[in-house]
Amino acid sequence: MIKYSYNQFIRGEENMDASNPLYENQCIHVEVVVFTVDEGKVKTLLLQRGVGPFLGEWIVPGGVVFNNESIDEAAVRELEEKTGLKKVFIKQFYAFGEVNRDPRMRMVSVAYLALIDMHKVDLQHMTLKTMDSKWCDIGDIPKLAFDHNQICDRALEELRHYVINSNIVKDLFYKQFTMPELQRVYETILDRKFDRRNFRRKLLSLGLVEKTGGIEENSSHRPAEYYRFVKDEYEEIDIF
Repeated sequence: MIKYSYNQFIRGEENMDASNPLYENQCIHVEVVVFTVDEGKVKTLLLQRGVGPFLGEWIVPGGVVFNNESIDEAAVRELEEKTGLKKVFIKQFYAFGEVNRDPRMRMVSVAYLALIDMHKVDLQHMTLKTMDSKWCDIGDIPKLAFDHNQICDRALEELRHYVINSNIVKDLFYKQFTMPELQRVYETILDRKFDRRNFRRKLLSLGLVEKTGGIEENSSHRPAEYYRFVKDEYEEIDIF
């Protein structure tokens, strides 16, 4: 086996084949941190490993990138294979590449996040490599395998950034919603309170939401008007 020094590598004199120790035993992974809002709490989806290493411990959904697919395609495929979730909007937010983050080999993970309505999906609780799945309050996440606690922490920071700077919250609402329902979601994710009138005025002035013309039925109080997001596709917009 021909060995190359670091200086040779920098000068471009290395041979980029599998026998080169600078490249061997490496792998690209994807992880998808899936969030939801339920009963006034932000929750994330965890899977229980059915294989080693860390057999029986909890992780976020993810897996290896195949040679014949892009990183985005791998994230979509792994999310469906491990959870059954399909047609979910995902957003890439960071790469994790500490040298010893995986005991098997050098593993670089590209991380994504998603925000979904947990009541509109049917989760797979057991797959070829997982034994169970569960929604966990972000304040009660146990010690996870690998560096997945760090990934979850960073994902929550990024989620709050996207909530402030995009319409990603739309993925929590299938069709229509009341303004109080929408405000509670923003307050839950961002962990802050908004003035009711200012919140409504801000979202309408940005053209982010619009009235549907419908109102709540069978309400014991003054019926609230229904709203919907103006755009179905993801849009970056400075909200707060």
